[in-house]
Amino acid sequence: MARAPLLQLSGISLTFGGNPLFEGLDVTFQPGDRVALVGRNGSGKSTLMKVMAGLVEPDAGERTAAPGVTVGYMEQEPDFAGYATLGAFAAANLPEGEAYRVAVVADGLKFDPATPVAAASGGERRRAALAKLLAEAPELMLFDEPTNHLDIEAVLWLEARLRETRAAFVMISHDRAVLGALTRATLWIDRGVVRRSERGFERFEDWRETIWAEEDLARHKLDRRIRAEARWAVEGISARRRRNQGRVRALQAMRTERSAMIRRQGTAAMALESGGVSGRLVIEARGISKAFGEKRILKPFDLTILRGDRVAFVGPNGAGKTTLLKMLTGEMVPDAGTVRHGTNLEIAVFDQARAALDPAVTLWDGLVNDPGMAVSGRSDQVMVRGEPRHVVAYLKDFLFDEAQARAPIGSLSGGERARLLLARLMARPSNLLVLDEPTNDLDVETLDLLQDVLGDYDGTVLLVSHDRDFIDRVATTTVAFEGGGQASVYAGGWTDYQAQRPEAAPAAPARAAVKAPPGPGPKAAKPARGLTFTERHRLDALPGIIERIEAEIGRLSDFLSDPELFGKAPDRFRRASEGLAERQAALAAAEEEWLALEEKASA
Repeated sequence: MARAPLLQLSGISLTFGGNPLFEGLDVTFQPGDRVALVGRNGSGKSTLMKVMAGLVEPDAGERTAAPGVTVGYMEQEPDFAGYATLGAFAAANLPEGEAYRVAVVADGLKFDPATPVAAASGGERRRAALAKLLAEAPELMLFDEPTNHLDIEAVLWLEARLRETRAAFVMISHDRAVLGALTRATLWIDRGVVRRSERGFERFEDWRETIWAEEDLARHKLDRRIRAEARWAVEGISARRRRNQGRVRALQAMRTERSAMIRRQGTAAMALESGGVSGRLVIEARGISKAFGEKRILKPFDLTILRGDRVAFVGPNGAGKTTLLKMLTGEMVPDAGTVRHGTNLEIAVFDQARAALDPAVTLWDGLVNDPGMAVSGRSDQVMVRGEPRHVVAYLKDFLFDEAQARAPIGSLSGGERARLLLARLMARPSNLLVLDEPTNDLDVETLDLLQDVLGDYDGTVLLVSHDRDFIDRVATTTVAFEGGGQASVYAGGWTDYQAQRPEAAPAAPARAAVKAPPGPGPKAAKPARGLTFTERHRLDALPGIIERIEAEIGRLSDFLSDPELFGKAPDRFRRASEGLAERQAALAAAEEEWLALEEKASA
């Protein structure tokens, strides 16, 4: 006997902002369904989920839930009005005496239910909304980006919890690993059409490519038929055309059908342009540590980052990943130890809190008034990697249309905001990218493109992310926070880190993958066993030599920055340019020599 569906949407049509999102949509959810809901940013995923939850009324069609079935929805921006604490909000719909359910989930998601709402961060509020849904345990759960603001440990806890649940669920997520591990079916929104496959997200890309290939073949056949019929209409005699008005009408119908075919949305035209080449040594941290009051964030830590490295930072929320990034980039001073930057660094930052985006201004104004992108005297131009471009043309590169250019940033979806921030980031030349949770809210296609762009980037990348799949695809080195302020360095991405990490206590001694050069203090006297006396002397001297060359490069660069120098003193300009090139070559040679001696000393 067939089981009754939990939820059924029949003939659903919905228009948003004058554009039809869905038309005649039919979809059914059965007990035990585990469905990935996928589609491009702005395709209507969150809106469809709100229709499922009964929060958005469609223009036409019916939403039918089975008698006695509850449908729960994890809100992106829940309303905490009237609740004193996060726990009170999460337990609001639970029967008396069952608030313990919230405590169990809060432990797994790592937030304190007693936290006052007024003092809670956006991430804590999102975790409370997720806890509310899990604690209520409805028959059908609707998750909209549940892994945002979760660290990897909490994501793994959520995966385990959902593997065990008997409830059905539908999930929107940018996290491939989560969707691949949990889903058994896929709903795909593409140009207003919703398709369903009874295979999980792991098979989505193969299915999508098959659908698109069939579309391309059908479009090609239709184009050939139209061309053949159009030739007949032009070349046939008038009498024949009069006797075959049906054929003429069929041609018009084919043309109508062809014009109604909606072109697939392309991928964003992302590109990163490296600024001037940095020195081979990008960042050297030696013995840096940090504490806030009694809380030890980072024990003494060494790290050397070289040009072209892709370094991922992983660990629990609050462990200190962003703090370490700020110390490495010079935004924050460590309590102890030193951080030395290489030469000619141009840093671009993708910030976790999206602080660079003012929701009240339009996309147009947000770009043209950005000091780093403004073109003097032009209110419709932005500077993109050294070249002026019309603001709408540049926004179209990131899949925004002209109407959106005049809309407030606050009207954008989370994924669209992330794309806008990428547009600002990629307009500037750089040779050091700092990416703090860049994958949140991005669709699969944009994530793939971002990965490709980073792969082609000549500079250095520092990455904080909870997205295990993205880390595996991008990172060459992983810095893991393992508890108690202990950070350790591992070669490779997340999977490599898991294979290398000690099975013992998480606070095992750090294993620095790359050593820093010796500096002042007692550690500088540590003998280098594999070196001769002359090599040991040279190794001790090289940091000072490198520092002197860097200072000379800085002075020459300042001298050459005078825009009138070439016209006033071309000989001096030529000699200074040659001297700068020689100093840069000497710096690269000194860094290479130091690295070779340090590796020999460590052997």
